[in-house]
Formats: sequence, structure tokens, C-alpha cells
Amino acid sequence: MTVPTRAELRAHLVRTMISGEIATPRQNNLLHYRRMAMRNPYYLLGMDLKPTWNEREILRVMVERVGVNPDPMHLYGDDTIDPDLTIDAIEAMGERIGLAARRRERVVLATGHPATLTPVYQAISRALTARGCTVLTPAAGWSYETETGYGYEDREIVYAPEGVAMLEGQGRTHHTHDAAPMEAMLAELARDSESWPDLAIADHGWAGAAGQAGIDTVGFADCNDPALFVGAEEGKIDVAVPLDDGVSAQHYAPMTAYLLDRAGLA
Repeated sequence: MTVPTRAELRAHLVRTMISGEIATPRQNNLLHYRRMAMRNPYYLLGMDLKPTWNEREILRVMVERVGVNPDPMHLYGDDTIDPDLTIDAIEAMGERIGLAARRRERVVLATGHPATLTPVYQAISRALTARGCTVLTPAAGWSYETETGYGYEDREIVYAPEGVAMLEGQGRTHHTHDAAPMEAMLAELARDSESWPDLAIADHGWAGAAGQAGIDTVGFADCNDPALFVGAEEGKIDVAVPLDDGVSAQHYAPMTAYLLDRAGLA
């Protein structure tokens, strides 16, 4: 794909609602901020964040790092992600991935959004592998029981082509916020210091657990997932790219091209 200019990418992000006025409703955002402030583990995404984070401070971070509406009395309706903040973070993420390529680092890639973000991670993995990086695939087949809206179900770590970790169960891949799978991956890698990753490229609990473990971590987060942005504020996450992580997969292709170009991997 032709690499878009910054202006072209910005227009694309707004047109496809990856950024700008997005589909995630304000009331859902505020509910998640409240639950994170209450230290609900599901919303901490595997990080041990400071207990002093309250709803007001979380909103402040989300205004500064994501571009959500700053009015605390805006309780219902649409919310926003600033496309310029998205692109700034994509550029920062590209710089860190480019550094990984130059250093030929060991990398783990994982997504809690297999239906939408997998092609982004696969493109990054192909580019890094071509530059001599090692893409790690630990704990394949590791499984656990997790609570769902339908009761308890088994989930298993599987790897898509190009070494992107995700969860599978009942014959299909699943959205997840859980940190447990990344924690299992890191527990296996910790047995051999030569296999410890230099960089994690991930989202949701996969990213949070990696950042909590002290690994350089870059990834993507929606405006209703405040923990990664608060984690960035605390220095646990290197780069969190704000975007709607649930649009059709093909719409992320221009962003991916721009990211890889910024990394020097296009």
C-alpha cells in the first residue's frame, strides 16, 4: 500500500471513525473510568497502578493523551479521539519499532482484538522478522478457565501466522481484556534469560501485563480502556496509541503503512 501523508492519514482516520467522532459512547467511557478507579482487575489490564487514581484524574489523562471530551458533565452521547494524538502516538510507536529492528530485538506480539487488529500485528511481525528480529511464541496451548457472559469457558493461547498471540475457545478466537495469558507467556520465557523479550507490541491485558513486568511495551487502546494510558502516565507503557479498536480490519491498512514507514520498515 502507498504510504499516506500525515494529512491523508488524518482524513482517513476521521472518515473511518478510527479517530475523531467515534462509535464508543461517552457513558461507556465514564463507566470504565469509574470501574478502573475502583480498581476492578478487569479494567486495570494486568497493571498494579497507583491507588490514588480517581475518576477526575483518569478523565484528565484521557483528555490529554486521547482527546476525549473534557467536560465532566458530558455524560451521554458521542465521544471523541483526537486524530492528531493518534498520529503522534503512531509515530512514537514507529520509532520504537524501528529501534527494535536496528537492534534485532526479541519481540512478542499479542492482541485481544483478533477480529480487527490481527493484520496490523502480522504486518509488523513480517517487517521485523525480515530485519532479523526474533518473534517469540511461548506458551502455545496454555489454557485457563475464564468467566464470560455465558458462564465459565476454557480459553487457550494460539498463534496466528507471523506469531501473533490470541485466545481461542469453542472453535473461534475471542476478544479479551485478560492479563493471565501474557503472564503465562512471560512465566515460560523467564526460565531462560536469553529468551526474555526486549519489546512487547500488544493491547489490553496482553500489553498491561508486559508493561507491568518491565518490558518496553507499545500498543493500541480505545477511549474506554483507560488503564494503558494511565500506565503510560506512570511509565509502565511506552506508547499507547488511541484509536477505536473495533472498526473493520481493512480500515487499519493506511495506518499500518504509515507506522511501518515511520519505523523505516516500509
